[in-house]
Amino acid sequence: MAKYVELTNDNFEATVKEGVTMVDFWAPWCGPCRMIAPVVEELAEDFDGKATIAKVNTDEQQELATKYGIRSIPAILFFKDGEVVDQMVGAASKDAFAEKINAHL
Repeated sequence: MAKYVELTNDNFEATVKEGVTMVDFWAPWCGPCRMIAPVVEELAEDFDGKATIAKVNTDEQQELATKYGIRSIPAILFFKDGEVVDQMVGAASKDAFAEKINAHL
């Protein structure tokens, strides 16, 4: 069973530098963030071996949130080989996230 990667300042760059990575910027107090959490976990399983699914707790990793200009959460950034190639803000369906990931694979 694949699981998403919990990102911090220490492992962020190494995680997003190769391939396609979806990064969910979230916080425990955020209702919409909690709403999409099961979807993020399902995507981690669905894309195991094809793309990396990761999460950044913005309360604990404020430097990363600032670096990527996160102003509202959930904010989902899509990286390809270390570069931001797409983003979404707010809750969305599993299909919407999967479509964005597939577009960059």
